[in-house]
Amino acid sequence: METKLSRIAEVAKQKPKESFTSLFHLLNYEMLYQCHRELESGKASGIDGVTKNQYTQNLSENLTNLVNRLKTMNYKPQPALRIYIPKGNGKEMRPLGIATYEDKIVQMGLTKVIETIYEQDYLSFSYGFRPKRNCHDALKMLNKTIMEGKINYIVDADIKGFFNNVSHEWTMKFLELRIKDPNIKRLIVRFMKAGMEEKGIFEPTDTGVAQGSCLSPLLANVYLHYVLDLWFEKVIKKNCRGQAVIIRYCDDFVCGFQYKEEAEQFYKALKERLKKFDLEIAEEKTKIIEFGRFAECDRKKRGEDKPEVFDFLGFTHYCSKSKQGKFRVKRKTSRKKFTAKIKAMKEWVKSVRNEHTIHQIFKRTKAVLNGHFRYYGITDNYPMLQQFKYEVIKVLFKWLNRRSQRRSFNSEDFKKYLKLNPLPCPRIYVNIMS
Repeated sequence: METKLSRIAEVAKQKPKESFTSLFHLLNYEMLYQCHRELESGKASGIDGVTKNQYTQNLSENLTNLVNRLKTMNYKPQPALRIYIPKGNGKEMRPLGIATYEDKIVQMGLTKVIETIYEQDYLSFSYGFRPKRNCHDALKMLNKTIMEGKINYIVDADIKGFFNNVSHEWTMKFLELRIKDPNIKRLIVRFMKAGMEEKGIFEPTDTGVAQGSCLSPLLANVYLHYVLDLWFEKVIKKNCRGQAVIIRYCDDFVCGFQYKEEAEQFYKALKERLKKFDLEIAEEKTKIIEFGRFAECDRKKRGEDKPEVFDFLGFTHYCSKSKQGKFRVKRKTSRKKFTAKIKAMKEWVKSVRNEHTIHQIFKRTKAVLNGHFRYYGITDNYPMLQQFKYEVIKVLFKWLNRRSQRRSFNSEDFKKYLKLNPLPCPRIYVNIMS
């Protein structure tokens, strides 16, 4: 299977205008078995309630049946189960669509096939949900671009409800530029039109792609590759006399410009460009700010305050100085993300304090802290890591002390328990300057 995909990748790279007409046969038993093995256990189940462990009990029979249904076009994706998780601001809720386990297998197979082709097409500044690329890579590139380039203005843009407004018609038009296999196209349409189910009520999905599946980020990347990336590279940059850059992580992107008028022209053009493809800017979340090596100096001359800051990938980026007094872009955990994570931690401890043992609560807390430190543990952000741990300890003490009197913690007991069961210490995992 890897050999077949490698061959497809090779052809896609050598022939950037090649359309692939025979791909559906790749969704065979071998491919689906591999996808089954790669899917994680313990994840939320879809509307049928089937877990990976349950599906595994009759794996050979289940996969054989699935392959036969795919071959005969009798396979029909089930509606996704809608659940809600807190947004980054800690106030609103974000809807997710949880596919059934069998649908997850097919989606992963589809993703592997389509991704093999489009990985040869994507531009270098696209980082989201791509093999061997992650958020830290995007942050490093953004840092290098601002530090070493001539960027003086940042367009911090946000697409309003992107995943909910992706046009199915445009998605298929974009895919057809590279994929002509009618069976693959039919399967993708079926997934997009599968609908959502919430509290037993079915809702059709005529637009948008459900967040929460492995197919959605791929379709989002394909969509924005044509709507944003190629347009920026071939139209915007070519019409700028100064430097112009973009860093994109799925639907989250930041653009930098050397000249203010070109930043403003881009912002106006962006609104029109997105409108053409049924998208729009969230104007309340979009701004043009003066930012870069010369921003602070120029603003001082005009008697203005320090340069504004912008958020990208969970970090607030701000202009600062190194120990040697040279210009530095620094980052810290954004207040919005910080507050939301503390709130989520508080709600969880509050809800389980009487059902879970202290050992269970601390085990989960250690996992939360380790995960937080691994993502937010980047250059210059150590103080915010310390603050996060401090706030988590406060939450633990407050709510563990509000259980029944018989099991309450006083201050001394809590300190003793922390000494015997220490929580992970903050650590910088990523050197953003490398």
